[in-house]
Amino acid sequence: MTAKVERAEILDFLTYADRRDAIRASAMAAKDLRRVHLGEHLTLLFENRETIRYQIQEMVRAEQMVRESDIRHELDTYNAVLGGEGELGCTLLIEIPDAALRPVLLRRWRGLPGHLHLTFTDGSRESARFDAAQMDEARLSSVQFLLFPVGDRIPAGLVVDLPELAVGTSLSPATQRALLEDLGRPPAEA
Repeated sequence: MTAKVERAEILDFLTYADRRDAIRASAMAAKDLRRVHLGEHLTLLFENRETIRYQIQEMVRAEQMVRESDIRHELDTYNAVLGGEGELGCTLLIEIPDAALRPVLLRRWRGLPGHLHLTFTDGSRESARFDAAQMDEARLSSVQFLLFPVGDRIPAGLVVDLPELAVGTSLSPATQRALLEDLGRPPAEA
């Protein structure tokens, strides 16, 4: 399991500003290993402690947060994306460049929950658990936070079986190793 980001790891926004370039470079490298493009419109970014810590720091910086309650709220919100023992959390970006077409497709693709799956080397698959707060009866939000139950299996790929978006992709060996590391497992398993 990926350990949660602790309050002691979050710098005040002025100290963070001094160290931001190095922290950002490291976080972007971590994101690159965990980013998976799935067809034309879907990008999944599997999150880990480093990517989540970076997001929290960016929020603290952008909002110039000093109130402990505000910082703790960000910690609680972003740590929830990491999931629990044996789970992988990720951010799903539904990318529709055409602003006029975006609301139409987000309504049409409202059925995506239940049709996005993580596949495993043993041939099994698990559906993503979507956050119900990021959708309503009519449409999806273009940013979704997902959790995938993994257990002791080895992630192999991603599949969407919603007819209009049907696509699949294999995880690169580097991504597979990064996800196993996030699960606290030896990368040699991949």
